[in-house]
Amino acid sequence: MPLNAPIVDWSGRCVWLVGASTGIGRALAERLSALGARVAVSARQAAPLEAFAAAHAGALALPLDVTDRAAVGAAAARLAGTLGAPDTVVYCAGIYEPSRADAFDLDRMLRHLQVNYVGALNVLDVVLPGLIAQASPATPVTRAPHLSLVSSVAGFRGLPHALAYGPTKAALINLAETLYLDLHDRGIGVSVINPGFVETPLTAQNRFRMPALVSVETAADAILAGWRAGRFEIDFPKRFTRVLKLMRLLPDRLYFAAVRRATGL
Repeated sequence: MPLNAPIVDWSGRCVWLVGASTGIGRALAERLSALGARVAVSARQAAPLEAFAAAHAGALALPLDVTDRAAVGAAAARLAGTLGAPDTVVYCAGIYEPSRADAFDLDRMLRHLQVNYVGALNVLDVVLPGLIAQASPATPVTRAPHLSLVSSVAGFRGLPHALAYGPTKAALINLAETLYLDLHDRGIGVSVINPGFVETPLTAQNRFRMPALVSVETAADAILAGWRAGRFEIDFPKRFTRVLKLMRLLPDRLYFAAVRRATGL
């Protein structure tokens, strides 16, 4: 039985993608617009957002910095006044800089926290009242509002080079689980998206082999399939995420040994 109401028809849905200038967010924006959704895209860089809006009828560019509460609130107000209150919100914004404890950088740690986690809270602050208001008993199940947070398999357990990134993604997974428990009975769908390695400007920084690397288009298709199936957790590619899920169950001694073997540390 699906944990969320399956989303099978995007026609007319109003989707706000926060973090959509490049990568998974941009690929999702392309797919959703082609499926008939009214798409609003946000990120810090205005130019790619405006290019997307110019190329897609009914799309709206909302440049913002997710760490700026006032900017997020202003963007939400503009969205409501232009396309209407969103019934689907996807938080894709994130930064990733490889980091390790032997080169601890507090500014880097806090930067990841602000963008990857606090930014999501800033968005939740402005969208939750509207999503709750839309989830009335009269709302058809197929049109139920939905909230998605893009986390990562790096949030499952500790991994090398993820000292700044991994803890913020673990926080997003926990946040999504708690939101699901709080909002499911109100008729609001909640999902967490846990990609493996996806070919984006962020992963281009890695200087190690990335197993099961997939394109942003493959990632977008996997996310759409997860929403269509009503899943809470949407993880991909399965050949990689299944291994990490099994490793998550290992006792600490075995887990640390397995990671060291796999990474050569």
